[in-house]
Amino acid sequence: MTTQHAEPGEVIDIRPMGIRLTQATTSTLAKSETLEIIRLILPAGKRVRSHQISGPITVHCLEGRIEFQAFGQWQTLVSGQLLFLTGGELHAARAIDDSSVLITIHLTTPGAVEESAADLMLARFGHDPEAAENL
Repeated sequence: MTTQHAEPGEVIDIRPMGIRLTQATTSTLAKSETLEIIRLILPAGKRVRSHQISGPITVHCLEGRIEFQAFGQWQTLVSGQLLFLTGGELHAARAIDDSSVLITIHLTTPGAVEESAADLMLARFGHDPEAAENL
């Protein structure tokens, strides 16, 4: 199944999902050769294992509450807060509450799109991303 991404100039709704959050799944909202934008859905208690991404990223908590580990410390992010990381920084996350998080990744190396999508798939589903049907 081909994943639909927003076209350049298309408006993307990233408002809080409210009661729809419990039924939502992680999705890539937009992707180009140098940028990937993902809405990560983390149910309460779910963890994203420690990993690195080669380019800089932003982590914007849209709703809920997560703990995010980077630079050797855990920080709590709540709705409306944003965190910036430089490329190559080891990081991890865990959801305190059901949460929706906007991840923006600047892709700096060839194959970085596949690399970052694979990290998220493995963290969320715990298996080979090529075996997953829907991202």
